[in-house]
Amino acid sequence: MREIVSAHRRRFMGYLLLAGLPLPGAAQTEIEFPLHPPQLRARLVAAFEAKGPDYVPRTEHLLEDGRPRFINRLILEDSPYLLQHAHNPVDWYPWGEEAFDRARREGKAVFLSIGYSTCHWCHVMERESFDNEEIAGLMSDKFVCIKVDREQRPDLDEIYMTALQVTGKRGGWPMSSFLTPDRDPFFGATYFPPEQFRALMDRVEQVWNEDREQLVEQAGRISDAVRQATAARGEAEDVGQPAITQAVNDVLGRQDTRLGGQQGAPKFPHEPEMLFLLDEAWRGENDVILEAVRRSLDHMARGGLYDQVGGGFHRYSTDAEWLVPHFEKMLYNQAHLARAYAEASALTGDLTYSRVARQTLDYVLREMRAPNGTFYSATDADSEGEEGLFFLWTIAQLREALDREVSERVIDLYGVTEEGNFEDSNILHLEESFPAFAERNDLDLTQMLRELDVALERLWQVRERREHPLRDDKILLAWNGMMVTALASAGSLLAEPSYIAAASRAADTLWEELRRSSRRFYRVSLNGSESIPAMQEDYAYFAEALVALYDATGERVWLERAIEVTEGMLEQFWDAEGGGFFMSGPEIDPHLIARPKSPSDGAIPSGNSVALNVLAQLYRRTGETAYRDRSSELLRAFSSNIERAPAAHTYLLKGANFLLNREVGPLVFGAQGHVRASLTLSESVGLRADVVLELVMEEGWHVNSFEPRQKELIPLVIDIESTGEWQFELRSTPVAEEVTLGFQDEALSVYQGTVRFEGTIVRPEGAQLGPLEVHLQACNDEVCLRPEVLALKVPLVR
Repeated sequence: MREIVSAHRRRFMGYLLLAGLPLPGAAQTEIEFPLHPPQLRARLVAAFEAKGPDYVPRTEHLLEDGRPRFINRLILEDSPYLLQHAHNPVDWYPWGEEAFDRARREGKAVFLSIGYSTCHWCHVMERESFDNEEIAGLMSDKFVCIKVDREQRPDLDEIYMTALQVTGKRGGWPMSSFLTPDRDPFFGATYFPPEQFRALMDRVEQVWNEDREQLVEQAGRISDAVRQATAARGEAEDVGQPAITQAVNDVLGRQDTRLGGQQGAPKFPHEPEMLFLLDEAWRGENDVILEAVRRSLDHMARGGLYDQVGGGFHRYSTDAEWLVPHFEKMLYNQAHLARAYAEASALTGDLTYSRVARQTLDYVLREMRAPNGTFYSATDADSEGEEGLFFLWTIAQLREALDREVSERVIDLYGVTEEGNFEDSNILHLEESFPAFAERNDLDLTQMLRELDVALERLWQVRERREHPLRDDKILLAWNGMMVTALASAGSLLAEPSYIAAASRAADTLWEELRRSSRRFYRVSLNGSESIPAMQEDYAYFAEALVALYDATGERVWLERAIEVTEGMLEQFWDAEGGGFFMSGPEIDPHLIARPKSPSDGAIPSGNSVALNVLAQLYRRTGETAYRDRSSELLRAFSSNIERAPAAHTYLLKGANFLLNREVGPLVFGAQGHVRASLTLSESVGLRADVVLELVMEEGWHVNSFEPRQKELIPLVIDIESTGEWQFELRSTPVAEEVTLGFQDEALSVYQGTVRFEGTIVRPEGAQLGPLEVHLQACNDEVCLRPEVLALKVPLVR
């Protein structure tokens, strides 16, 4: 123990000196436990000691020997966010029966605080109120206080965030709510400055003691409203193309036509909308849609939202210009934005997009990957007690780090000034595109970017010597699923096998370490310890990742795993009465005031949205009509929600498009999954694109050749979709095979196994590459399936 204490003391004293905080007084020698009985105190001390010498409590309250002055129940938890609060002088409880039993027994209201480990304003409220001994004492005396990590329990976050919204409040974190002992909310808001928080506690206690019956009735009404708001509402109806079209129009109608994204500030990337619009762009030649996507992608990548030195995106921009970000970095932003930039690169051939996609994925693999190949959750906005400090630069720092000529070019390119644009320093941002800068300075673009990459590598090395923001090391199954999908998809689109290999390794680890039994998974892993049964979004995102790996590799093991995960999701979360998926099941918490379904998208696509995409993809890849039928039921369950607000359900409508219309892209499946077709670019010069079409038939299956020998059989036809001025020439075809099938005495001319066709597409000036149509009929030794048309678009990157 002595070694542990001395190690703590060295770290704590150094931390306090760096932070400019007072050193602890010599008179403080004993750990304090707010209101805790002796048996619990022993458990808390044992839990603290078990953390070992590398554990650094986040607190200003230290004893003379360097130990934390306070320890509360949160020391027993495995959430980085809860552990941040384990040394507050508040008598915190984790969410659970123990806290609510005490509230009922003592007749107290509950104070519920929900946040996450990299939340800037959560840190502020902790420092101002939860670490303030006087305020903490009032909290512990007046209420039963509960802390929740929203990333561990998104269902609780959804319930109580909805309670704020149905009462007309604006949501955010930290979320501060007051509940009855039966978990019903009667008041809530977000961050409170300390004096307002003190006054609020006094007022809530007064009303609770003097008018409790009315308060409980009010809480019951709010809970009823939450149940209605988080469930499927209205008559189930079919969802068709009008809803998809309306969603497109609504999203475009809110666009900032100058800088992209939605109008006003703060500015969020809104990835679900972006992926929906990109899907629409794959399907048709709508220049307005693609222009809107490009506008957002261009300005996000040029702004301070993007980490110009290290790659990756911050969570959102506090202004309308994409310049000043909230500096935390979330894994889910990296996953969805890397995917969006890779898709945009494939659609347009713009190398800037592939550059951003690669830099973002390389950042994740370099700085957010655990030793076992999975991915950490987030990094903080703050370092050395200041927001964004890690990412900021002055002219002097740039000139010290780089050679004179290079530094002056970097200063010019990234808009760096003496006065700065944030806290007397500079957030690096591009005031013009790379091609425009190269042209203005009479530079060769390729050479300029090559030299720039060397300079950025040097700046990254210099920045690495700074104190890093806090990293949240927990592994979330859902968020890891997002990243696996991004790596697998980008690996295919950008022809980068290393990304697919990283995705495969992560998925294998998740399968081995978070799978607790057949069709059952954990949600969280931290320091090798798994906890919390997985929620519906975990199953949906992991299944989507496994499907993406199947698409990227063609290895059937990934499809089989995707099916197992999906079946587990259906068993545990499907609402047999109302349709759709619940966010969580009774195993996780049987006492919730509501079982939310929440189909609308937020910062990430909802679990129901992802599930619909998975079910539709599995139907296309297996031919199992049960997946199609369940997809249709899910859509019908949320049809009224979609009708009221189509643009709030964009990822759901992306899945609807996949289900209701044909699949379009560089990779499509036909013949109930027995035929896999892919289109790649071999060379592109001007309006001419040389392409390779590959058809892979499952063993025992074939497609008829161009001349199948029987009039009743449908021949293979490969041609560009009829658009007037398009031209397509098939330059090289494999030799067809002669086979005799059980139902046919005469030999037939067929293709089976893997076959490749080479051709050339010439497109009209200014037009996107249209779909290449493959008309085919697939058969095996017993049956011929219905003829169908596969539509493929060539990715314009190599």
